[in-house]
Amino acid sequence: MRFVDEFRQPELIGRTADEIRRLADPKRHYRFMEVCGGHTHSIYRFGLKDLLPDNVELVHGPGCPVCVLPMGRIDDGLSMAARPDVIFTAFGDMMRVPGTSGSPLEHKARGMDIRIIYSPSDALKLARNNPDKHVMFFAIGFETTAPSTALTLMRAKAEGLRNFSVFCNHVTIIPAIRAILDSPDMRIDAFIGPGHVSTVIGCRPYGWIASHEGKPIVVAGFEPLDVLQSIVMLLRQLKRNESIVENQYKRVVPWEGNSGALKAMAEVFELRPYFEWRGLGFISQSALQIRETYAQWDAERRFDVPGVRVTDPKAAQCGEVLKGVLKPAQCKLFGNECTPEHPIGALMVSSEGSCAAYFNYEHRKTPRLTNIAQIPVPLGA
Repeated sequence: MRFVDEFRQPELIGRTADEIRRLADPKRHYRFMEVCGGHTHSIYRFGLKDLLPDNVELVHGPGCPVCVLPMGRIDDGLSMAARPDVIFTAFGDMMRVPGTSGSPLEHKARGMDIRIIYSPSDALKLARNNPDKHVMFFAIGFETTAPSTALTLMRAKAEGLRNFSVFCNHVTIIPAIRAILDSPDMRIDAFIGPGHVSTVIGCRPYGWIASHEGKPIVVAGFEPLDVLQSIVMLLRQLKRNESIVENQYKRVVPWEGNSGALKAMAEVFELRPYFEWRGLGFISQSALQIRETYAQWDAERRFDVPGVRVTDPKAAQCGEVLKGVLKPAQCKLFGNECTPEHPIGALMVSSEGSCAAYFNYEHRKTPRLTNIAQIPVPLGA
């Protein structure tokens, strides 16, 4: 299979791992943050960290949109679902994320009309087919999924569909990276840049990380050789005392991004003045809201949303794990009270959550290098 098998060849993986060991200065400890949850998933799934020397440490960043959403926003969405005339729709990842009084799936069991969808257009179809109901789509994701929400809103406006709205929880990646760099308890030497987000925004927005912060960044794909090659590229930059933006994922990511997707986003969305992130607090201009011209399809304008602020359970250390301060297994609840079957925190729910990835792959099994080529292709978020 093109672009999969050739990036899983054990011989090339072994040679790349040897190159990493050759480039890594044994007198130095390296901390590389993979921003995207998809990279975290791949690192654990393929056992890549076992191929690295001990002084090359991978730190998991806040690149899982389900994980960074504060509990209060889930409660806000469920407050709308409580109305008898509302159909609550969301992606499957959201269904088991706990709010104050339970997850959407638990509320569904209590009789609320809550449905899993696979794209925003599914929610729009539900609105067409249920004219006596109001269909609310709980939109979530970084710039990766925001264009599909924007195009759906444009279609709803063009059709004049009045019984459809979006509860917008789209966030943006750059302010999150800035917040990480501003954190006093965090030391990062370089970044493995997000592949999925970059298919939309391109590579240029990361320039300030290299030029102003002096941190190398390599936008990377998600196959084993993608991740390992990005580490090689970062080590070469550090060896040359360089800090630039490089694109390892050229087969998918255009340097300037996707102009059509960016245009749709600009048509429908604008930046919020501030937005709360789980573990990172309030970050200015870090999320999207629906423009006034689309106000009729904005759930926050159409309904009385309480704007709840809720702190996570004290024992759950989601914030520290999201910021890379703690590893998943260092959380007091990990693998005991908090498991994929009974999650306490969002990081154990999402398919891109670092706790779920660690539990499913690192905690219970270690993939063998010889089997890498046979592992099925992961679906991109």
